[in-house]
Amino acid sequence: MGTRLGADLPKALVPLRGVPILIHTLRRIAAITPDAIPMVMVPEEFRPDFETICAEHAAPCRVLPGGAERQDSVRLGLEALPADAVVVAIHDAARCLLRPAPALAAIAAARDCGAATVAVPVVDTILQGDEAGYLDSTPDRRLLWACQTPQVFQRGVILEAHRRAAAEQFLGTDDASLVRRAGGSVKLIAGDSSNIKITRPADLRMAEALLAEEDETCTG
Repeated sequence: MGTRLGADLPKALVPLRGVPILIHTLRRIAAITPDAIPMVMVPEEFRPDFETICAEHAAPCRVLPGGAERQDSVRLGLEALPADAVVVAIHDAARCLLRPAPALAAIAAARDCGAATVAVPVVDTILQGDEAGYLDSTPDRRLLWACQTPQVFQRGVILEAHRRAAAEQFLGTDDASLVRRAGGSVKLIAGDSSNIKITRPADLRMAEALLAEEDETCTG
């Protein structure tokens, strides 16, 4: 939901330059993998709204009901994949500025090694605190990455990781971490700082500025 954006509807339907965020995202995906049909996992009560908006904007996709948690929604989507699916990319609808190069690199890496995620190396010093709010340690930032999406997997690899997590009632923060927890290896693919996740009003303004900059580049 778009609560932190000040909206009373799902974040993916919040307008960005007059077009729902989701539509921007679906257009990026279509440009990168034109033969893929995205599966959009949504709250059941908003399913008709999503279907109508995708139809109005001629954005081919399958709109399916999600679960109580993000992880549940991903698992349901995985279970609904077509039988011939080999590689699956899981992407945040709110990351509507995805560029082709990192996504295609992650797809290629997942085909080779089973799992890959787009991420960006951390540039700030990260402080790890303790429960009392005092500095506990300072991890080596050369080894730290900020996770983005898409996260891409061979179908069997991610299905097994999700099924194991569900059986053990484990709730993770992202899908690549579930694969790592299940003993798999995940290749890190350098992403782009413009691949922001729209969460707060400032992010929406940043996305508007980046889209305007892209338009200027295309017409300049």
